[in-house]
Amino acid sequence: MIPLLVVLAIVVTFAVSVLTACAVAVRSFTGASRAAVGPPPAGFGAGPVSIACRGYVLAGWFAPGSPGRGAVVLMHGLRSDRRALASRMAMLARRGTAVLAVDLRAHGESGGASVTLGRREAEDAAAVLAWLRAAAPGERVGAIGISLGGAALALASRVAPPDALVLESVFPDIDAAIRNRVGLVAGAAARWLTPLLTAVGVGMTGLRAADLRPIEAVARYPGPVLVIGGGSDPLTTPSETRSLFDAAPGDKRLWIVEGAGHVDMASAAGSDYEARVTAFLGLHLDRTVPCA
Repeated sequence: MIPLLVVLAIVVTFAVSVLTACAVAVRSFTGASRAAVGPPPAGFGAGPVSIACRGYVLAGWFAPGSPGRGAVVLMHGLRSDRRALASRMAMLARRGTAVLAVDLRAHGESGGASVTLGRREAEDAAAVLAWLRAAAPGERVGAIGISLGGAALALASRVAPPDALVLESVFPDIDAAIRNRVGLVAGAAARWLTPLLTAVGVGMTGLRAADLRPIEAVARYPGPVLVIGGGSDPLTTPSETRSLFDAAPGDKRLWIVEGAGHVDMASAAGSDYEARVTAFLGLHLDRTVPCA
């Protein structure tokens, strides 16, 4: 027989190893991802801006638009920055839409000590939407959010609803987001690792899973929403994308990009992305400007 102390030592060692791995995983989700972003893209009048948000500053690029063509906030996903939004800025600028692209907190050149998986990012999104409304007075304001950026905008819609919302590859709740990512590494063990990882994350960060449910915010958002997801996305599955769409109570559209994973939909879908997204935003943001 194996002595009891040996068994206990094995169990304790295993438990410590699992908890350590969970802590490392939490830090990989919440650690800062800073980078020097460089100058704004050329060709459509974009310039650098700074937006104050509760003790730190968000860095962004803003390009003014033409009267009556709306204004749009762009927010990127985890471990990215506003450079990933340059093609969308150009797309919107071509139609005369004012556009603001920002680095999420703890990303790119923005401040903020850590990533909060949507909680503080939602507060930032509300501040960014307010900034754009002031910078483009009289314009209807929309938003395009990718993954974490979309989750932030969805959560922010409870207090700062945009006039139209485009959500790309957005998780319905943080449990699904963690489960899918753990599943890629741990397979079936994700079923029991996910609650453990969530519990460790709560202990380390103070975040609550109940506060990180974009699907509940979407269910209360009265405005028009375009929900986009990849047909082969293992991180936000097509069924999860459809659940987000099903939850929306108002004018809504669903687009599953066949063959696409958890990728840049603007690149994956090419000209079809520009056609669909600008048509949706134009329908809900454009207004007639009286002749002078």
